[in-house]
Amino acid sequence: MDSVQSAVDKLLGYIYVDTANFPQKGHRFTAVYSRTKEYLFDTESVEFFTPAIRSRIVDFILDRTYYEDKSLDPNALGINRLITEGVYSAAYPLHDGDLKVPGSQRYLLYHEWASVKRCFRYQPLDYIKDYFGVKIGLYFAWLGFYTHMLLPASVVGLICFAYSWITLPHNKPTEDICNRNGNESIWMCPLCDHWCDYWDLRETCFHAQVTYLFDNPSTVFFAIFMSFWGAMFLELWKRYSAEITHRWDLTSFDINEEHPRPQYLMRVARFSKNRTRKNSITLEEEPYVPFWSLRLPATVFSFSVVLLLVLLALAAVLGVVLYRVSVLAAWHGLKAEVETSSVILITSVTAACINLCCIVIFNWFYMWLAERLTEMELLRTQTEFDDSLTLKIYLLQFVNYYASIFYIAFFKGKFVGRPGEYNRIFHYRQEECGPGGCLMELCIQLAIIMVGKQAVNTLLEMVYPLYYKWVNTIKVKTGISDSQKELKKPLQWCKDYKLVEWGPSSLFDEYLEMVLQYGFVTIFVAAFPLAPFFALLNNILEMRLDAQKLLQFYRRPVTQRVRDIGVWYRILDSIGKLSVITNAFIIAFTTDFIPRLVYKYVVSENGTLEGYLDFSLATFNVTDFEDGSRPLMLGSEHVEVCRYPDFRMAHNDTNRYAKTDLYWHILAARFAFVVVFENVVALVMILVRWCIPDVPRVLRAQIRREAYLTNEMIIAKEAQRARGDKPSPSRSAR
Repeated sequence: MDSVQSAVDKLLGYIYVDTANFPQKGHRFTAVYSRTKEYLFDTESVEFFTPAIRSRIVDFILDRTYYEDKSLDPNALGINRLITEGVYSAAYPLHDGDLKVPGSQRYLLYHEWASVKRCFRYQPLDYIKDYFGVKIGLYFAWLGFYTHMLLPASVVGLICFAYSWITLPHNKPTEDICNRNGNESIWMCPLCDHWCDYWDLRETCFHAQVTYLFDNPSTVFFAIFMSFWGAMFLELWKRYSAEITHRWDLTSFDINEEHPRPQYLMRVARFSKNRTRKNSITLEEEPYVPFWSLRLPATVFSFSVVLLLVLLALAAVLGVVLYRVSVLAAWHGLKAEVETSSVILITSVTAACINLCCIVIFNWFYMWLAERLTEMELLRTQTEFDDSLTLKIYLLQFVNYYASIFYIAFFKGKFVGRPGEYNRIFHYRQEECGPGGCLMELCIQLAIIMVGKQAVNTLLEMVYPLYYKWVNTIKVKTGISDSQKELKKPLQWCKDYKLVEWGPSSLFDEYLEMVLQYGFVTIFVAAFPLAPFFALLNNILEMRLDAQKLLQFYRRPVTQRVRDIGVWYRILDSIGKLSVITNAFIIAFTTDFIPRLVYKYVVSENGTLEGYLDFSLATFNVTDFEDGSRPLMLGSEHVEVCRYPDFRMAHNDTNRYAKTDLYWHILAARFAFVVVFENVVALVMILVRWCIPDVPRVLRAQIRREAYLTNEMIIAKEAQRARGDKPSPSRSAR
């Protein structure tokens, strides 16, 4: 057992934080400074103010100092205004040392944390927080926890995908499509009017095989597993976040204590002169913004523009749909000798690529406009500003990224009608799904957008800083004096000036990328079980590349103090609830799971899928085509009956082409599955949240113990002061 334990410890030594480089730090008590209780603070300590806190204090003063008479120019406020007017070039905290010279905190973090070679080690979160501040430290803590939680999801997803490969040769419907006896053919109805010909179902063999990889019994299991995984992820993050906030002493942080943004003070000074009121928390006089005359109209206008942009994103999705329809029709019109499955595959891939390009272009415009709309709302604090901006951009990005996927999953091919009586829009037929359903197209769309977005974002995240660093380097070379050029060792401020500025909302892009990825992993995981695996591979590199980017290409950001990840948690919670609904509907209405289940246990005499292919295809007499929609292709005269996926009466039946009773039974089974799936998952999620408390019991007791000791200390010192004794400074709190 000793040898086994030593082997395990040695293995964990390659995973845990290296204590030789990052010694474990003790817990420090902090509080808002009070002159009346100065005895609680160790003001003589060298670490009374950390470098991160010092930079925040200096930035606070510089952002809120008037450099002219306030009555003459209410906008003459802050260092940022002076930078805008060209008085100063920049203002930023300095990095701690050089990346190439050992002995600095920056060098240590770059080589022991940001290195890709250390991608399997835990992160030194306490040191990251000390260097970059609480806000960036919490981001890396959340990203590390999210990546860690992707491990079990990736393993289960790979197992389900392996099960699909193993059972593929034994899937009877796929075998019936690929290996039909002799020359027996199933002629399918044309996919478009006039120019499209009848086609043999055997052509879609590859399409059917790929579809089965994502449409099999393991899909249901994996969707249920990921619903539970999402609930566990959020609950365990709350516990982990409670430990971090206590260790970093953020438990007592109140957002109402946050001071107004300098941009807010500058804008309010123009609209509400001589309108001030006392803040109930800080007891300081602050400018007052009228709600009805200023804030409400700005908010209504802002969200009206957001709604307009949402409609624009939906219009772009409609454009991609029209592209697919026109390409399919044109391809068949050229009379090219290409299999129908190949045409469907090529059209789906090119349409997904076009959709990805539209997404990237719209993103640039959305970000620029959303920031200006949020500035119009006159939000008081940086936290309120960030939350409002986050909701706007995420709503736009949600529609931008997910609209085409929702269309394929829930609308494409669902309301097309039948041959001879199609439901048309502007006299054009709607898009139809392939014989295996729309699941393969959904999987292609998910894979291209998810993997392509991550690849493009990773490339741009590294290229942009390099470009702007090159531009800043040229400015430095042309702007510094001759005496500075003669220095053998450039000054630190000169080195940092070459780097790119890290704005107050720069961390938003990092969160947005990960939350959008979380949506792909959870909302549509029933259609793409490999999504957690690709997300895990991306995040392992993303964590280290983000660290390299901050340490190598960006100026040291001004630290910000926050209590948690903010509105992002509520967005993640909403995504988790939405994923239960979407996965239930994808399994019930997009896959063939329910029809196969009904056929196997209700229709089939031997309890197998023997004959399911013929069962799922209805027949149509080609003489019943509408005028103008009959195929004109030569060689189609021998086809008398074509097939199409639906549950309708035969062409020679009394109630021909009417919905069969079995269709309504299957529809009822689909809705019943959705209801049962959602309620079972919701019940388990409630039990999980009830069994896992937000704050561990040991931590809750420790917090109460610390509060008790602090109160005892205050009582003792105040009693000593009341007796006239001079209180001695305490070193238990800083």
